[in-house]
Amino acid sequence: MPCPICQTPSVPAFTPFCSKLCKNTDLLRWFKEDYRIPAQESPILDDGNDLEEP
Repeated sequence: MPCPICQTPSVPAFTPFCSKLCKNTDLLRWFKEDYRIPAQESPILDDGNDLEEP
């Protein structure tokens, strides 16, 4: 299986990565929110009923 970062063969100690550097690079991308799952936001429904009393 190739490393998802640099495409070199993965190493069992760092699977699926080839090195600690690639493993940390992937982690940094998660921290910076470079990886995102596309989502569609649902509209906010306003029924006019507030829970707070004036």
